[in-house]
Amino acid sequence: MEYKPQNPVLIVGCGYIGRRVAALLKAGDCVVTGLVRSPESAHALAGKGIAALVRDLDSGDPAPVGDFGDIFYFAPPPGTGETDTRMAHFLAALGHTPCRIVYISTSAVYGDCNGAWIDEEQPVNPANARGRRRLDAERQLTAWADAHGVQWTILRVPGIYGPDKLPLDRLRKGLPVLRESEAPYTNRIHGEDLAAICVAAMQSEKTNTVYNVSDGHPSNMTDYFFRVADAAGLPRPPLVSRDGANAVLSAGMLSFLNDSRRMRNDRLLNELGITLQFPDLEAGLKSCFTG
Repeated sequence: MEYKPQNPVLIVGCGYIGRRVAALLKAGDCVVTGLVRSPESAHALAGKGIAALVRDLDSGDPAPVGDFGDIFYFAPPPGTGETDTRMAHFLAALGHTPCRIVYISTSAVYGDCNGAWIDEEQPVNPANARGRRRLDAERQLTAWADAHGVQWTILRVPGIYGPDKLPLDRLRKGLPVLRESEAPYTNRIHGEDLAAICVAAMQSEKTNTVYNVSDGHPSNMTDYFFRVADAAGLPRPPLVSRDGANAVLSAGMLSFLNDSRRMRNDRLLNELGITLQFPDLEAGLKSCFTG
């Protein structure tokens, strides 16, 4: 029997993906609340017919979060440090035990796999603080959920793209990218597909498990920038060598260049019964530039 989300549903970090998940849930008559950190974000949710709960997860506010049946947790960790204090504060504020929590993590928890194809059995080995914070969040969540009898699902997600989530400003500025012969493998997923996957994970009979999320067609980061530029009618970015990249690229961009992996999505497709709307970058980019 198919599991149904338990009302009311809370979406923690109700931004780009959260709003799309909320729309899918509301179409199925779920009662949805989005947890956001500012009154401005709450006002933006109200404009989309989504109830809002304002809470700054950096403050450590001990006031209990209201009772919710199921929770989607999409809030990112803080930008520095080795742990996810936001996850810790949220779990401490849960004054009840929900039925299930679906968490968006990152594929960076695997670290550099030297371009190898990997599945969910790949050992975690984050190579940077960004990945270590996400792995800390995973471990906090699963330990808390197991101790409280709460079901959980972790989605390890690579780069997300879609309408209004493309590197167009970077391309317009003419910022360089690594030359293709030195570029690492990268994986991606369209935002609309990710939202559907989140809902499918909440509805699935499978629980207490991890899914790698991708469209199954990895390429390299330079190819991605080239194809976005071509689709947008913008000049392709200039190229730099690996040595040159260290001098001109941001620390954040360099951290992405140090990981190379190709993610299998067999478990995602087979266990969640997902049919991707945008199974490759060509189909996905078309959706970004056409009505």
